[in-house]
Amino acid sequence: MLTIIVALVALGLQAFQEPKQQRKRNLKVLPEQITRDSLDALMDFYCESLKVKCSFCHAPRENDPKKLNFASDAKPEKEIARQMIAMTNELNRKYFTFNEGVTAGKVQAVTCNTCHRGEAHPEGKHL
Repeated sequence: MLTIIVALVALGLQAFQEPKQQRKRNLKVLPEQITRDSLDALMDFYCESLKVKCSFCHAPRENDPKKLNFASDAKPEKEIARQMIAMTNELNRKYFTFNEGVTAGKVQAVTCNTCHRGEAHPEGKHL
């Protein structure tokens, strides 16, 4: 029993000493300095707006197909998502920044949900 306790304590100490390996990032539209929490919240919003799971845009890891390779550009849906993000950002910047001092960067009048409304492929369903 004592051996098990010593082993668990040693493993616990090792976990504190070894820095967590940082995931590779491949951000082309989103800001590089975005925090992990903000990125996760944003991705959750995208998933909810399209009623999809992360695997809709992200490819599986080659060495472990049960996990996702978030940095990979293997799936074309990821590039489409980037184009959609850029489009909504441009629409909001161009048409909804009506008071530079107050609303600049804060108003998101157009979001994924504006068109998708819970559909991965909304082609004309809500128009």
